[in-house]
Amino acid sequence: MVSAAVLFGLGTMVAWGFWIVFGNVASNAVDPEMAAFLSYLTAAVVTGAYVLVSDASLAVTGRGLAFSAAAGVAAAIGVVSTFIGVTVGPTSVVATIGGMYFITAAVISVVALGEPVSANRLAGIGFAVVAILLINR
Repeated sequence: MVSAAVLFGLGTMVAWGFWIVFGNVASNAVDPEMAAFLSYLTAAVVTGAYVLVSDASLAVTGRGLAFSAAAGVAAAIGVVSTFIGVTVGPTSVVATIGGMYFITAAVISVVALGEPVSANRLAGIGFAVVAILLINR
């Protein structure tokens, strides 16, 4: 049986795969910064509508607001970087390297959140770094 986490992870993978390809086309039709803005404006509207029709809590805490805003800033930097990247280089390279964001998340999780380090995790990060080097050749 496949866990819910794996199913949501696969959903993320497929959705973000479409996102970067559509972003590439959009970035070649309008300035990449505008394409990024329109992409995230649409995402904000769709997400807001989902929150309103779901049973999600509308309660907001200061900590939740601060970290959500920080995540939004990081997402904005990432989307603008991605959309500009696909206009100056191959989508396959930008998408693959960008998809390695989990390396950053893994390091931050160990350093800031105290998650354990294992040989398997280190090997996975090492293989990801090798993948970045190989795709760039």
